[in-house]
Amino acid sequence: MESLGYENPRLDAIFGALSDPTRRAILARLAKGKASVNEIAEPFPISQPAISRHLKVLENAGLIAREVDEQRRLATIKGENLKAAAGWIDHFSQFWTTSFDQLDGLLAELQKDREDE
Repeated sequence: MESLGYENPRLDAIFGALSDPTRRAILARLAKGKASVNEIAEPFPISQPAISRHLKVLENAGLIAREVDEQRRLATIKGENLKAAAGWIDHFSQFWTTSFDQLDGLLAELQKDREDE
């Protein structure tokens, strides 16, 4: 069986980071462009230090990068690790497609049986 990274610590960190709704919302914000901690924290009902901890988790997972721009520390999204996670998930798309095709066939068969009654 080809290796899909079942025991890949990087994927563990990525999926662990993505498991939190606040971190997913932060990534959605950063998909629109770079932002400072204050800009990221603004819509959330949690403290700036809590946002900083979320940013650290995202950074450790390789999902964001942080840089200093004049006096602000900006966060930016990094797509390559998101792409790795998407690739892992995409591997299972054949399973979903096959399952949905089987369900479509069953539904068509049931519909035909109803029409024949």
